[in-house]
Amino acid sequence: MSDIEHEQRLCLYTAAELEPVLQHMAQQAVQLFLPGQPLRVVGLLRRGEPLARMLADRLQPLLGLTELPVTPLRVKRYADDLSLLHRETLLEENPALAGLDLADTPLLLVDDVRYGGHSLLRSCAYLSRLGADEIRTAVLIDRCVSRQPVHADVCGIRLQIAPGDIIDCHVPPYEAEFCIELRRRG
Repeated sequence: MSDIEHEQRLCLYTAAELEPVLQHMAQQAVQLFLPGQPLRVVGLLRRGEPLARMLADRLQPLLGLTELPVTPLRVKRYADDLSLLHRETLLEENPALAGLDLADTPLLLVDDVRYGGHSLLRSCAYLSRLGADEIRTAVLIDRCVSRQPVHADVCGIRLQIAPGDIIDCHVPPYEAEFCIELRRRG
């Protein structure tokens, strides 16, 4: 019998339960930035980018902004089953970001799950090299086991789960419905 056959899936949060979490994240984020000040949101592909758009939609009116641009950044270290794909986190440079003056624009970097911290660390280093003076981070889920010196300035949910368990964020357009699922092997 394979591990897949012994896998248990539990829905921890449904789309309806996540709406107040996103609202709370927006309230946390609004405290980090000045109203009316230009801001740019960077979403880590895959699931961080649609979350960045959801968060930007909630932040824009709170900050009194006429627009709140969201730029994707492709970063990859793990497969969905948490097997290591890239020992050194793979980051694809984004020419759209490289062409911006980031020194005078605060950035909010959004990811779905903070696990080891490698993706956020690599992304922050890249954005700093592009001239960003202020980078804040937001994650929907913080697993509280980061091995890198990065933290989430904005956090939706903190979960302490067994190292072998996997948190799956189902985020449209990649999945049909927005939910958070725990995959437990046993």
